Amino acid sequence: MTSKPDMSFWKLWNLSFGFFGVQIAYALQSANISRIFATLGADPHSLSFFWILPPLMGILVQPIVGTLSDRTWCRFGRRIPYLFVGAAVAVLVMCLLPNAGSFGLAVSGAMIFGLVALMFLDTSINMAMQPFKMLVGDMVNERQKAKAYSIQSFLCNAGSVVGFVFPFFFTWIGISNVAEKGVVPQSVIWSFYIGAAILILCVIYTTAKVKEWNPQQYAAYNGIAREREEEKAGWLKLLREAPSTFWKVGLVQFFCWAGFLYMWNYTTGAIAETVWYTTDPATAEYQEAGNWVGILFAVQAMGSVAWAVVLPQFRNTKLAYALSLVIGGVGFAMVPFLHDAYLQFIPFLLIGAGWAAMLAMPFTFVTNALQGRGHMGAYLGLFNGTICLPQIVAALCGGMLLHLVGSHQSNMMIVAGVLLLLGAFCVGFLREK
Repeated sequence: MTSKPDMSFWKLWNLSFGFFGVQIAYALQSANISRIFATLGADPHSLSFFWILPPLMGILVQPIVGTLSDRTWCRFGRRIPYLFVGAAVAVLVMCLLPNAGSFGLAVSGAMIFGLVALMFLDTSINMAMQPFKMLVGDMVNERQKAKAYSIQSFLCNAGSVVGFVFPFFFTWIGISNVAEKGVVPQSVIWSFYIGAAILILCVIYTTAKVKEWNPQQYAAYNGIAREREEEKAGWLKLLREAPSTFWKVGLVQFFCWAGFLYMWNYTTGAIAETVWYTTDPATAEYQEAGNWVGILFAVQAMGSVAWAVVLPQFRNTKLAYALSLVIGGVGFAMVPFLHDAYLQFIPFLLIGAGWAAMLAMPFTFVTNALQGRGHMGAYLGLFNGTICLPQIVAALCGGMLLHLVGSHQSNMMIVAGVLLLLGAFCVGFLREK
């Protein structure tokens, strides 16, 4: 196998630059979906059902895009065609979804329209997101992969911050943050419009600057013969032979991702109830709370970046993982007890610590356990199921749990905190080596 050449900083940057735009779209979806459907008229006890679609689309789309792009060779490359098509569809749907309440449809019709739009949005975002990870795997050598993924992580967090603060920013410059009952405010609609424009411009930049290798070059640089030999093992066989660490980390993931699903689902209602003392989506206060949630999510992203710098300083990886989840769990539990908007920065900075560990630590344990087994790509693809399946289960159980905690969405933050603490407890079952 021929060694892959070193790439300059700007070539590594170009490989991932489109991820900035994709992450803006993903942040707008994460921070505003519950707000949009609540504004359309969804009952809080039904909100979690709308969150089944994103992880469901992820678990279906990502393996399919990976498999199909492995077999695609054309003048535009093998990964970039999927990236561009996914981004183009995402742009179209981003212009439609926030207008679900503006077409004169009945509440049920607006809900169905929004649900279908959400399905296409998450499918297209997943389709656009996955190729960026593959491009780094295809074209970057082992010495530079850490640097390449660091650049991708920076662009990911930067895009998240921009997407999260958009509604607040557009309200600040004078765009209306209130609308008639059942209609999404213009501040949110314009956030999606501008996010869509940035997304397509970033993706066009990447497609113009990145030239993928042809089949012969790819085979030479990636040892394609060995890859084909490894592909003969089926997914069920790989799962049967997976190391115990694969399943133990999956248990930790189950509690953690369920907790964060409840954060995305219920934070808008929780902040509206705790800080603005309202549960009515038709009020200006509720929509103001929705803007502030974007700011809090941006604070969480910045806390995650800061804690990611601290994590490598721990000598004991298990301790770092468990401690981060405990800190995140405490942050969640604090949310219902702080009635000042700015004091809410504290719990969301703590939640950022848990998020940083969730992004980094599981893959550290799993890839170490898989050394020497082969099928690394297939195993990591299967491991994505430990991210998607917990969210689907949590979404199905969300309405029932909301009833059990008194139908207060702020109490679901405590549920999320307990789930992270359970995840921290399960870290104890892991073996560091």
